[in-house]
Amino acid sequence: MFTVDVLVQGYPGRTLYHGGLGWSTIALVRGGPYRLLVDVGSFNVRPYLLQRLQEHGVAPAEVTHVLLTHAHWDHAVNWTLFPEAEIVIGERELTWAVAEPPGGWHVPELYVRELARHPRLRTVRDGETVVPGVTAYDVPGHTPGHLCYVAEGTEHDWVFTGDAAKNRAELVSHDVDMTLDRGASQTSLATMWRLWTRRPGNVVVPGHDVPMRLDGTEPVYVDVRRAAVFAWLGTRLDDRTRFALTTE
Repeated sequence: MFTVDVLVQGYPGRTLYHGGLGWSTIALVRGGPYRLLVDVGSFNVRPYLLQRLQEHGVAPAEVTHVLLTHAHWDHAVNWTLFPEAEIVIGERELTWAVAEPPGGWHVPELYVRELARHPRLRTVRDGETVVPGVTAYDVPGHTPGHLCYVAEGTEHDWVFTGDAAKNRAELVSHDVDMTLDRGASQTSLATMWRLWTRRPGNVVVPGHDVPMRLDGTEPVYVDVRRAAVFAWLGTRLDDRTRFALTTE
């Protein structure tokens, strides 16, 4: 049985003028001898990710598994930080990602090619047990081989959706933004709802939002959103303007 700590909260937003925002969820899953990370983010999050791991008493070399939901840059780049970890990704996802031509902005082509020949790479399929108590499920659409992972807990399970369900709006509307196959994504949403509701109290951890559970049929957040930026808009370094990226 596993416990889960969200090290880095995902954020359900886009930038208007600067390309992809890419603030994705990174979760630490612990149980028995296992210390797993579900997704690992991109370059910009490295200092904060390592700080958060240290706060939870885990060194990078102590991470046993990195579970990648899919191969996009904002979820997958930092697998290189964990020298002893088995790197887990969907078999179909890796095949697709390696074949993607260079020059796109979603797939970090050089990292994917290195991953494909990594000695501790493990590719998995639908329904496969990653470690005892953690199972992978196919949820394609956003990408062809996208996976979600379910970790069994004592009181409830944890369902890690990655970008198959990026945020609460997608879960509630049963529709998605940014997908390669909308029909497949909607089928995958139904799959994740089944996983979510098969045990009372289950918690969904989306790819770009705060974890939530169901209050009746209504998804409600189980944590407080933490997101802000500051900017130097004046003429002094100590003159900083803070912008909160949350609502009440």
